Amino acid sequence: MPKRLLHTPEGVRDIYNGEYRQKMRLQNRLFSVVTSYGFSPIQTPTFEYFDIFSAEIGTTPSKDLYKFFDREGNTLVLRPDITPSVARATAKYYMDENLPVKFCYAGNTYVNNTSYQGRLKETTELGAEYIGDGSVDADGEIIALVVECFLAAGLSEFQISVGHVEFFKSLCEAASLSPELIEEIRECISMKNYFGAQGILEDAGTDPRFLELFSLLPVFGESLDALKAAKEKVSDIPGCVRAVERLEKLYEILSFYGYAQYISFDLSFLSRYDYYTGIVFDGYTYGSGEAIAKGGRYDELLSHFGKNAPAVGAMIRLDSMLTLLERGDLLPEIPKDDVLIVYAAEKRKDAINEAVKLRQAGRSVQIMQKTFGEDPEVYEAYAKRLGIGEWKIL
Repeated sequence: MPKRLLHTPEGVRDIYNGEYRQKMRLQNRLFSVVTSYGFSPIQTPTFEYFDIFSAEIGTTPSKDLYKFFDREGNTLVLRPDITPSVARATAKYYMDENLPVKFCYAGNTYVNNTSYQGRLKETTELGAEYIGDGSVDADGEIIALVVECFLAAGLSEFQISVGHVEFFKSLCEAASLSPELIEEIRECISMKNYFGAQGILEDAGTDPRFLELFSLLPVFGESLDALKAAKEKVSDIPGCVRAVERLEKLYEILSFYGYAQYISFDLSFLSRYDYYTGIVFDGYTYGSGEAIAKGGRYDELLSHFGKNAPAVGAMIRLDSMLTLLERGDLLPEIPKDDVLIVYAAEKRKDAINEAVKLRQAGRSVQIMQKTFGEDPEVYEAYAKRLGIGEWKIL
């Protein structure tokens, strides 16, 4: 047998036994939180037409997509992101709905990225999309939902870092930066290379006032006082002012939820998804090098599918959260209430009757005829290997 038949491709892995049970328990727990906010479950296809994730939409770069063809020659892709799929489905089935619709989901996404630092190419995302409401109240609800998911998972020390796309965009427009220069600056700031961004701006001969404003991006929003100071410095740039005032209102709303202590602001925060138009946020906890939750407002995405509707959403990387919980020894022990019944041929009826009763009582039962020897230790060791808590011989 070729060795390759026993291995998975690079960037994907098998999840089984106790680990998979823990993952499903976590998923169900978080899903209960999301549905308690009135979000209805939706399942979209694992693969879609290429245009759903094209550069015009502003999602994952083409080079990072898994692309293939159907028999008609259409280019299809494995979904790298579930939000555009939900936007497409909403436009298709709720085109004439003027009031908000709320969807939640759990599914796998596929990004053909580098495996540097052990990054997986197939991951499970759990998320929520609030479509048709452009208010800051909807922003607050989505972030509150994320906070509750972190708490429900057993995390207590975490932070949701919130920014606003319009602040950076308006600052660039006021400074009259070219699209090429904006892209260079954006890339530097996304990598937290503020010195690099400053050097590029200086080389481009940027006005000293805007050099100062860009240099202050990392400290703008570190606190409510910093937000106010930022608003004063950009008082003549309407887009920047609107962004800050939105964040101030958002903080007030999250205070009503009782979650303000989990929120910080970062006006230099930029998302890799170009479809975001308003607030953007990442959720971090200790031990996580990357965000385990992401989201933001995307008021123009649905227009690509023919429906003009504002929207805001969030997603949680389930695999990343599970790994962090495991490292922190925060995963609850799974009750070992499975039962193994080993029976001799003449006890078949008794074994089946007992298994039926136990299953009706909610237990998980495996029955096995005693054909692997008479030694009870063989079956005891088998039960331990499979994590079965109780076993008996009839």
